[in-house]
Amino acid sequence: MTFGVEFFKGALTARFKDWSVFSDVASRAAQAAIRVSDLSLTFRNRAVESVSEEVEEFLIGEHIGYEKLPKLAGRSGRIWTPHFQTHTQNRSALIYLLTTGSRSAARSVAEHVTAAWYDLNNRKVGSDPIEFVSLFDDTADVWEPTDFALVEPLSQVLRWSEPEQVAQFLKAA
Repeated sequence: MTFGVEFFKGALTARFKDWSVFSDVASRAAQAAIRVSDLSLTFRNRAVESVSEEVEEFLIGEHIGYEKLPKLAGRSGRIWTPHFQTHTQNRSALIYLLTTGSRSAARSVAEHVTAAWYDLNNRKVGSDPIEFVSLFDDTADVWEPTDFALVEPLSQVLRWSEPEQVAQFLKAA
């Protein structure tokens, strides 16, 4: 509203009638896009960062070795960055945190993680297989059963509200 721009059908729209004001309207539309981007990134990162910090403290408390944000190439050549790679005497696991405060964003988060697991699934076999863990932040009621079902064929689904099960799975033989 500050920039005279509206959100319509997934797009920021600035209307004008006289071409002599086009540069001003384009500038206001660009400013609105920057502000929307700032808000989107601020809210998304804050949720992921706080849960990520909690999980990191949990791993330290459980004496589970880990690497934060490992960069791994998938079969497609794309680089994926799971939130954690854990190492115990018995197993290694990659963990993606599925967290969002928005019910509308939940499905795209689950789809992103599904794509990552599919692209990285060659790491589940071999001499040192890696487990895949989809750790849902279920403290916010944003997840649908279909979101869990989407990642379940490719990974172990765990819930952050059940930390004892998370520890048990990561430490299991």
